[in-house]
Amino acid sequence: MELRQLRYFVAIVEHGSLSRAAGVLHVAQPALTQQLRQLETELGAQLLHRSAQGVHSTDAGKVFYEHAQAILKQVADARSAVSQSARPSGTVTLGLPHSISAALALPLLAAAREQYPDITLQLTEELTGHLAEQLKSGRVNLAVLFDDGQLTPFSTTPLAEEALCFICRADAPWFPGRAAVTLAEALGATLILPGLQHGVRPRIESVARAAGLATCGVIEINSIAILKSALMADMGATILPVAPVLPEIERGQMRWLDIREPSISRTVVLCASRNLPPTTAVTAISTLAVDVVRRLCTSDAWPGATLP
Repeated sequence: MELRQLRYFVAIVEHGSLSRAAGVLHVAQPALTQQLRQLETELGAQLLHRSAQGVHSTDAGKVFYEHAQAILKQVADARSAVSQSARPSGTVTLGLPHSISAALALPLLAAAREQYPDITLQLTEELTGHLAEQLKSGRVNLAVLFDDGQLTPFSTTPLAEEALCFICRADAPWFPGRAAVTLAEALGATLILPGLQHGVRPRIESVARAAGLATCGVIEINSIAILKSALMADMGATILPVAPVLPEIERGQMRWLDIREPSISRTVVLCASRNLPPTTAVTAISTLAVDVVRRLCTSDAWPGATLP
């Protein structure tokens, strides 16, 4: 198996056509087809379905595509690490959960552009479970995750402690005129929450169980955008950090209440692979992320977040 075969295969999948991939790669289509056949023969599996409409990955092809992407990224990182001088350069891919990106994405991008103009910072937004898998496979260099006691495969740096609050539409009937609710009161409302694969939900369930409480009748929505639309439609309330709904709160469309007895928070952690050596650029972005979060917390620009 050769690296060029991996590059060819990834290009075919991403362009959905042998002819388009051949044009992008500047390779004759018969040669591209031959390399693909050799790859399929070596793997002992058909990777692509061919039709008049183009090519589509088989189940085996989908699995191999993820690994091929990771391998090619690691090769690019290795080349970057060798070629870097005292000035960090190259590409760094950082994964952010949906509920964190509103607070951290733009400040970190702006700081990276200012301090490290030779680094291309690529941000990807995913569910935390997906981010952990991408970090393990090497498809992302860094990921912001939540300390749930299962981060031992990664090298971790605590970033912040973030409070979870009761959030609803501004004119919703939940607890008018109050600044705080108990956890039992919050769980008694009609709740719209992410599913268990989302970093927020397991934390809520864990704290509730420890307090002898439980969630029930939950409306599950994994998209932050759709969840906010459901809140605005007054379908219920939610338990989330304030950051994802800060624009709506500032416009007076939503309000939030502290949760007490007990309170709920989560530890935000920057994670890197223990198995892959970081490039100079990855190390620079890691340090920068810590600095940016510290600034956001101390200036109250990240509502509900405090330094660990």
